[in-house]
Amino acid sequence: MKCRQEFKLTEGKKERIGVYVCHCGGNISDYVDVKKVVEEIKKGEPNAIIVKDLMFDCADASQSEMIEDIKAQKLDRVVVAACSPKLHEATFRNMAKRADLNPYMLYHADIREQSSWAHEGDMEGATSKALAHVRAAIAYVKSAEPLEKIKSETTHSVLIIGGGIAGLRAAIDLSRMGVNVMLVERSPALGGHVAELGEIYPYYTSGPEIVKGLVDELKGRDNVAIYTNATVMSYSGYLGKFEVKVKVTHRQPGSEYSEITLHVGSIIVATGFDTYRPPKGEYGYGTVKGVVTLPDLVKALGDGSKELIYEGRRIREMAFIYCVGSRQKPPEDGGHANLYCSRYCCNAATSQALTIHRRFNNVKIYHLYRDMRTYGRNELMYEDAAKGGSIFIRFDEDHPPLVAEDGDRCRVTFWSSLIENQPVDILVDLVVLVTGMEPRQNEELNRTLSLPAGSDGFYKEIHPKLRPVETNITGVLISGTAQAPRDVRETLSSASAAAAKAASFVLKNELELDPFVAFVNPQACEAHQECIKECPYGAIELVEELGKKARVTSAKCKGCGACVAVCPTGAIQLKGYTNMEIKSMIEELAR
Repeated sequence: MKCRQEFKLTEGKKERIGVYVCHCGGNISDYVDVKKVVEEIKKGEPNAIIVKDLMFDCADASQSEMIEDIKAQKLDRVVVAACSPKLHEATFRNMAKRADLNPYMLYHADIREQSSWAHEGDMEGATSKALAHVRAAIAYVKSAEPLEKIKSETTHSVLIIGGGIAGLRAAIDLSRMGVNVMLVERSPALGGHVAELGEIYPYYTSGPEIVKGLVDELKGRDNVAIYTNATVMSYSGYLGKFEVKVKVTHRQPGSEYSEITLHVGSIIVATGFDTYRPPKGEYGYGTVKGVVTLPDLVKALGDGSKELIYEGRRIREMAFIYCVGSRQKPPEDGGHANLYCSRYCCNAATSQALTIHRRFNNVKIYHLYRDMRTYGRNELMYEDAAKGGSIFIRFDEDHPPLVAEDGDRCRVTFWSSLIENQPVDILVDLVVLVTGMEPRQNEELNRTLSLPAGSDGFYKEIHPKLRPVETNITGVLISGTAQAPRDVRETLSSASAAAAKAASFVLKNELELDPFVAFVNPQACEAHQECIKECPYGAIELVEELGKKARVTSAKCKGCGACVAVCPTGAIQLKGYTNMEIKSMIEELAR
């Protein structure tokens, strides 16, 4: 076996480097001797043609000064030592581009978070560390090679998986923007859970009415194809060029199913949620007559009757028990528990209470809750329910309510700090368990798409604030309750966000992707195939035409570096993070 190898793409000429150290308005210079850093670099780095300290590197005037320096001094690489690259690396890369310098010949060193703020009580140490960071950055740019963004053509269409309100909203938004939409729903009908809901606060529009409005608009659009009774079988490709195979089961008895292949530029996953189903015995569910879940109650209210009757019994008093299947304590045996708040439950239960108060006279409702979370505008709904006759009582979370049969009624025993923390019994005709959301059981789809999930089991975004609907598979987006528990309004907002992001991909004729991807030196590749086994994105293949060598599909690669770590010959590396570039930084830091 050959030893690990290091290689550069091309031989570079003698470097002409510009170094700019930022005061950051005192955020850096209050704890780092910026002038000393500049003087030490001037003395010790002959290739640093210009070394300056600026009050704000990111200021327009400072960027103009850098551009003038790059052009006048023919600088071919730049080091900016400032705040976190997360804030301004893109700013400085754009500056380099305006100066006709390859933007990837710039290194942004963080001497604020990693030096000044980390060592506020040790100016000498903070200065020494900042100087080491700048020297390492200079070592990097000496080894750096010009990179170009990866360009890829795109297909002007989007696949939406899931026909609930999130999928419908996203489809309408994309259609309005002129994007072709293919919507795949595994059940026979569109609408998801919302199609089963009754009146929804604040305008008391029913769930079926909301769904009908969305479906009617969607069916009237000529750039939308809808496939029901359909499931995703496989997908391949990358952003701009996904190929998805879909199995459509026909409704006619005895008819053969069909398979279709869809070509799309982006995918939105809007598969929704599953409702928590209490195990037998939880709060008397399945063992005490008269204990139902909130979805069961919603279905019963949909019959339009003038009296509230459930399973033959007239309901005069009822109790809602909140946080069933949400905010659960971890079981001692290590079993399953939903630790998160499902967010929508308090609103949903309170809304149903308002509906009952409006439709039926003399129904007393008790709300037994841990914490009432009718947040934002829904606080008005809570007040309306209280004015309408609902009684809200907080129970001790260490002593959850106990439910037992008492004749033909239900006895609910609970402890409340408002009543001197004494046990209280109430007799009711119906106990409603306010159940939360759970991640939808989509094992086959999860295996097919390889989407990441959080600790709660819902699909996980790259960043909850900066990239809230994107996943680590570029071009595959998530929305609605497939991503997290949400109410109707939040679900629709999330769907519109995903549609806007998908449109930003597919409305372009050509996409530009970051160049930080793996590449193979065919001379060093011995076809061990460890990189192929390790790659989570299927971006590497063995190509016979190259003499049985590994090859990376750049548009699929996410630059995670997993392949680099397992290659026994060092034949595969990352652009922008080659062994030579990283080793040069480490050696400089260790000096």
